[in-house]
Order: sequence, then structure tokens, then C-alpha cells
Amino acid sequence: MYAVIMLEWKKSIQDRGLLFWTLVLPIIFTVIFISIFSSGLSGSERQQVIVSIVSGYTVMFVFFIMISMVDSFIKDCNIGMVARISSTNLKPHLYLLGKWNNYMYIVIIQIVILTLFGKIVYNIPLGQPVHILILYLFLTIMVTGLGLALAMTVRTLNMGIALTQVIALGGAVLSGLWIPVEMMPSFLQNISKFLPQYWAHQALQDAMEGTIQLGDLFITILVLLGFTILGFVIALLGYPGFLKRAKG
Repeated sequence: MYAVIMLEWKKSIQDRGLLFWTLVLPIIFTVIFISIFSSGLSGSERQQVIVSIVSGYTVMFVFFIMISMVDSFIKDCNIGMVARISSTNLKPHLYLLGKWNNYMYIVIIQIVILTLFGKIVYNIPLGQPVHILILYLFLTIMVTGLGLALAMTVRTLNMGIALTQVIALGGAVLSGLWIPVEMMPSFLQNISKFLPQYWAHQALQDAMEGTIQLGDLFITILVLLGFTILGFVIALLGYPGFLKRAKG
């Protein structure tokens, strides 16, 4: 498994598209939308808008790691890497964990940089830093867990990109990452509660403002952990089909 982790690190460092999706694009979007929606506001109202955008776009853009995950697994499949690994004693779950480990580190780095950007440029509050770190950790394992599931089920990179955009952008709209949930129709508000983005965003906003309660934090962790387990189970169930598609 260690060899898989090191190989993934080398490939990730060489992936320029990964830098664009994880850092460049979210920073550009954050700056643009803060300038638009905070224009004319001051004091607590402006801070509330900034906190919502920084936390919301952080949650939205971590999902784009799925594109790199799908690309990596498909390349392993096409170059014969998966077929060679299957002939060794490395268990499927260890192979998946090795790949998973690398992308968790990438997402953590992405989140830290985006949060530091929000703190340095916009002075966002970090009222409950320990709670924020806990939420970031479970957000990381959740999104990469779903990335594993997607990588095991799609057959082409284009399909992976399309589904990632649906999950990231569609989930952002329905979860209130673009528009406050309170301003959405009641039926959409009900739908949002079934999505992990909603729970992560609401909890992060409260933790940054320093108002999240332990009960709400615990519920959010359970939701994110539930989606993580779901993703890993789907990945394990999809591995045999993924192996059949492997060349070599």
C-alpha cells in the first residue's frame, strides 16, 4: 500500500490540472462573488456574506478532486497497473486505501490554503478552530470516499467529469452554497437536508462564527461519516467490475 501512496504523490505533483481545480479556480470564484454580493454592505452583514461564500465555495470546490481521482483510476486501468496489482498479494481494499490516502492529503492542503486565503484577505473569523478542524477532517474523508465510489463506477473520464460537475454544482445550488437556504423554496430546503454539502456548510458557518453547539457538530459528523461509509462500500462493490475492465 505504501508503494501505491508514493506513486500517487508523484503523479499528483505533475498534474497541473489538479492545481487549477483545487486552488486557482476557487480563489477566483471567491474573489468575484465576494466583490459582487458584499458590495454596499458593511459591518456584520458583510462579514456574514463573506463567511458564507468562503465556507460555501470551500465545500463546493473540494468535490472537484473527484475528477483527478477518476482520471487516476482510469489510467491505472488502461496501462495495466490494476491487472498487475491484482496478480500480487495486495488486497483490493488496501489498493483503494492507498489511492484514497493521497487524495485526502491533497484535499486537506486545499482546504487549509483556501481558509488561510479567507483569513488573510478577508479576515474571516475562526471562532471555534478545533470544531472547524474536525469538520474539515470529516469533509475530507467524505468527499474522497465518494470520489472512490465514482471512480469505481464510471467507465470514461468524460463521464466522471460530467458527474462530478452535477454533484459539485448541483449540490451547491440545492444545498445553499450559492443562495442562502432561507431564500430557497420550502421543497428545496427539504431536499437540501439530504445532501452532505448542506450539513458541512451550515456547520462550518456556525463554527467560524463561534456559535455551533456540540449536538449540531455531532449530527454533522455522523452525516458526513455516513456518506463516507456509503462511498467506500460502493467502491468495494464496484471493484470487481472495475477489474474486469482493466487491460493486461
